Order: sequence, then structure tokens, then C-alpha cells
Amino acid sequence: MKQGIDKQPVNQVQWIDRNELNANDYNPNHVAPPELELLKTSIKEDGWTQPIVILEDKTIVDGFHRWTVSGTPELMEMTGGKVPCVIVNFDKDHRMMSTIRHNRARGTHAVLKMADIVREMKEDNLSDKEIMDRLSMEEEELERLLDNSGMTIRGTKEVEGFGKSWVPTNEK
Repeated sequence: MKQGIDKQPVNQVQWIDRNELNANDYNPNHVAPPELELLKTSIKEDGWTQPIVILEDKTIVDGFHRWTVSGTPELMEMTGGKVPCVIVNFDKDHRMMSTIRHNRARGTHAVLKMADIVREMKEDNLSDKEIMDRLSMEEEELERLLDNSGMTIRGTKEVEGFGKSWVPTNEK
């Protein structure tokens, strides 16, 4: 790999019309529609924080899903249909390995850590609706995360106090 900051691909970001880019024919990664919607929300709220990696012929090496959502009217309007890109010059094997590395390096999402984050948002008085809308969650997912964080709410909604059918004892 090239040495020095000025030689790094990310130091050469170019804004290119998204319609000039092409998907590769080997990417094994798939993103479900709810996650695509979340990606779109992320770009709308945070802006473009990561460029699309492309070859000189404008074939996408990494960033296919960012490119996909960039075609929505809201995102097209943000940048006039252009997307941030870095151009790399990799042979076929190298670019396929690069695609897989980019996909696998994203890791897994730790549910318990996410539950803690959602609990903190609730403690900061964010509404359920705002959390669900901005994180593309359904009510059941939010409830499960809050349950996992120690804020048990499922099964106690609209309940004022506990019933008297169970009484704790010290018996063993």
C-alpha cells in the first residue's frame, strides 16, 4: 500500500454523478429493506460520512448500498445527484478481496450495548416515536431493547401497579 497521507485513497475524494457508477457482479452482501431505510436516514441526518470505493471504470468495490439509496429523491437533492467516491486501481482478485474485507470488517451489532444506548435515549426523554423513526425500529423491537436494558415495559403498558396474585416470601 502507498505510504503517506497524500497517497491514501480517502485523501482523493471526488464527487461523481451517481448515474455514472456501476455495481460489481460479485458482491455477496445483502441488506434488507429496513436497513436500507436506516442507511438513507443516516445519510439524510448525518450527511455523507463515507465515500464509495470505485475502480477507474466506475465499478463499485465498496458502497453499493450507499449508492443504491443515493438514488432516492431526498438524497439526490442533497448533492445534485453526486456521491463521494475514491478511486482505487486493484486487479480483479484484489478488488473481490477488498469487497469481502469491507463487508466483514463491519462486524456484528451487539444487542446488549444497543439496549443500553436506547435506555439512555429514553432517560434523556426522547420519545418512543422519535427513537423508532430515527432508528427505523418497530415498537416491539424498541420494547425488547428496553427490556434488555433493565427498563422492563413489555407486559406492563397501561398497568397501574401490580396485581395481588403473587406475594413474595422468604421461604426456601
